[in-house]
Amino acid sequence: MGIKVTDKRMFTPDGELREEYRDLADAPVPAPPAPAPPPAEPAAPPAAAAAPELPPPAGRVEIPGPPPGTGPTFYDLVGLLAEPIPLYLGDATLPDGQKIENPEMARLHIDLLDVLLRKTLGNLDPQELAVLEDLLARARMRYVQKWG
Repeated sequence: MGIKVTDKRMFTPDGELREEYRDLADAPVPAPPAPAPPPAEPAAPPAAAAAPELPPPAGRVEIPGPPPGTGPTFYDLVGLLAEPIPLYLGDATLPDGQKIENPEMARLHIDLLDVLLRKTLGNLDPQELAVLEDLLARARMRYVQKWG
C-alpha cells in the first residue's frame, strides 16, 4: 500500500499560480453587500479636533512595528520566554542598577523553554530547532554554574 501525496498549494515553488487556480483568479468577484450606515455619533468637541499631534519625548526612539501582514514568529516566542533568564540569574542589571537573583523564576523560564522544545519536536525546521536547543543548553549551563 502506497501513500499518494497531492500538492494543494495555490502557487508553484517558483511563485507561479497553479493551473487549477487560474480559473478562480479570472472569475469575477461578487460585489460586497452595502455596509449599513454607521450610527449617528455626537460631534467631537472642537478643542479635541484642533489638538496637534505631539512628537515623541526627547531621548526616546520610536521603533516601528512589524510590516503589515506579518505576525509574531517562533523566534519571538522563544525570545519572550528566554528574556528574563539573565535577570533572574543575576547576570543583567535593571535600569536603576539593581540586580535580581531568583533561582526559582530562572528555573521556571528554563523549564518553559524545555516544554516548548518537547511539544514542538518534529515540527520545527532545523534552524529553529538549533536555536532553541542552543539557547536551552546555554541557560541550563549558566544555571548550574550559578547555583549548582
